Amino acid sequence: MTKQQVHDFWQEESCGERYAIGCDVRDRLEAQRRERYELEPYIREFARFEDARNRTVLEIGVGMGADHLEWSRQAPLRLIGMDLTSRSLQHTGTRFDLDGQHALLIRGDAERLPFHDGTFDLIYSWGVLHHTPDAAGAIREVHRVLRSGGAARVMMYHRASIVGGLLWMRYGVLRGSPQRTLDEIYAQHLESPGTTAYSVSEIRKLFSMFARVTARPMLSFADLLEGEAGARHMSASARLLRALWPRWAIRRWLRHFGLYLTIDAVK
Repeated sequence: MTKQQVHDFWQEESCGERYAIGCDVRDRLEAQRRERYELEPYIREFARFEDARNRTVLEIGVGMGADHLEWSRQAPLRLIGMDLTSRSLQHTGTRFDLDGQHALLIRGDAERLPFHDGTFDLIYSWGVLHHTPDAAGAIREVHRVLRSGGAARVMMYHRASIVGGLLWMRYGVLRGSPQRTLDEIYAQHLESPGTTAYSVSEIRKLFSMFARVTARPMLSFADLLEGEAGARHMSASARLLRALWPRWAIRRWLRHFGLYLTIDAVK
């Protein structure tokens, strides 16, 4: 997997863009924002957007810009949004223009952040760093550009997840290749080429240069087969599985096997 492949995948369609349905640009962006927070209400609780007030904030991977606008509305001292693709920057810039907000948006590489050491009070990245080829290098960069006492709030994928099990059944067992590893399955069948997923212990090791690290698995809407999750993998039998999926039981007994690992790290 190369970074160019990752770029090309997300340049074709930004994350969440399939929810941007409407008659004009404003309607499409609002539809995407509304669907995002309905499917993932836990984003607000994890991000704690209100913490941006009078602080310097960097978001790595702005996507469609819904979270970035939430950060901006909290009156940060300085806010910068960075993304690998021009498509995401365009969506985010348009969203800010329609809302009457100003954004400093730059195209950049998470593995080589173009900022001085100790620039930011808070760095946020939701579902991005597991797509870059050198995730460990990107995390070192996050640590470098944070000020002492600064916070990183990051979501990365969890290897031992329900989503991983479903993908393994589809692309391993049902294709006569049960020996395929979850790492291989994630890299080839979950979003952009080379996508990685981690255990809690691996995440703690990756973030070991931070003074404090907390990593918690969390069920995603994909584990619950909600929204458009898994749409590109759907066959007739998979659609039946979605209709019969025991979401109440998963929420009760399998919540530690979610796709998301939410990471709070303090430098």
